[in-house]
Amino acid sequence: MDHDVLPAKSMYCTLVNKSDNVKYMCYTHRKAGVFNIGLTNASEVWSTDFTEETFAEHRKKFALTSAEDYISKIRSACRSGSVSVSAQEEGVSVSLQLGGVSGAVTVTLSRLSDPEASEALRDLLFGMADTLTHLNTAGGSPSSSPMRSQFRRNPDFEPRRQQNGPTVALKKRLPGDSLINPGSRRKRPATGVAFDDSEDL
Repeated sequence: MDHDVLPAKSMYCTLVNKSDNVKYMCYTHRKAGVFNIGLTNASEVWSTDFTEETFAEHRKKFALTSAEDYISKIRSACRSGSVSVSAQEEGVSVSLQLGGVSGAVTVTLSRLSDPEASEALRDLLFGMADTLTHLNTAGGSPSSSPMRSQFRRNPDFEPRRQQNGPTVALKKRLPGDSLINPGSRRKRPATGVAFDDSEDL
């Protein structure tokens, strides 16, 4: 197999099977120089376990130029929803179909045993964590992550800072001065005129 056409990084995408609305994660990885495709519903795991010969035959059968071409088809099928998963041999394997009926790429994935599935899920989890860590530290600073940039504060809503300039002396407010209109005295409410009825007599 030409190792130059193999992708160095893993690929992850999610899909929803139209027949039963079950959500899956499809992923690709390179293991021991062989390109593999995996599928999981978070509890069970299916894998291709390609050899160099079977992968070369698979590429030739579906006219795939490279592994990158395969990954591109998987991504586009997941995004467009033109992907389906069907059980084969009572769940021992599943068939993953990418694209429409005409010109569809189909691959059979075998179900892994419980110890192998647990190890595959662990590798998948840490592989995604490593990818996120690499993205967050790209550029030498975690703040350069595109996810973090979405949550940056808007300067319009930040508290105003005092400007460094000449200070203006504030006049001391005297008792009775108005808070709204400094310099004017606060008016007291009118009390009215008191009439004494005894003076009219």
